[in-house]
Amino acid sequence: MTATWIVALGASYLLGAVPSGLLLSKWLVHRDPREFGSGNTGATNAMRTGGKLVGALTLLADIAKGALPVAVARYAQLPEAGVASIAMAAFLGHLFPIYLRFKGGKGVATMLGVLLPWQPLIAVIGIIFWYVMLKVSRYVSVASIAAALALPLLMWWLDRPAPAEVSAVAIALLVTIKHASNIQRLIAGCEPAIRS
Repeated sequence: MTATWIVALGASYLLGAVPSGLLLSKWLVHRDPREFGSGNTGATNAMRTGGKLVGALTLLADIAKGALPVAVARYAQLPEAGVASIAMAAFLGHLFPIYLRFKGGKGVATMLGVLLPWQPLIAVIGIIFWYVMLKVSRYVSVASIAAALALPLLMWWLDRPAPAEVSAVAIALLVTIKHASNIQRLIAGCEPAIRS
């Protein structure tokens, strides 16, 4: 592993680790999303903390910080394993940000971000599947977990390279683990549902 490669992975991680929801919430509504709702800095909780504008901007920022390093890796024509490792670095940065003592968001928007320039067809299918699951279940968490778990299956079905499939399995597991508290609330019947 060359020094350049280490720097690229580190930069991807540090970009992914930028706490978009926290920065936007404090800037726009002077509130800390970690003190409300689920206590994380992702787009859903940022919306609960600061309203639709903060939530939408956080969603876009979380997507962008996953998409940018992967787009650069693709532009540089890195091998598939290289693109996959850059994608994972950005994704892990969001989940475990060094700036917030490794307590980050749940990874759904950043998962979409890394997929858009890397696996655009799978990204589009995932968005549609997430939306359908949201309409059927009325729970953002259910839609998010289902979309994450569908990712490895889509990679396999569309015969993507092994590094992409391995990354997809890791992403699916991490997103599901990050939603452990949501799963507990779903079982207890106290998970907030979207309004009709």
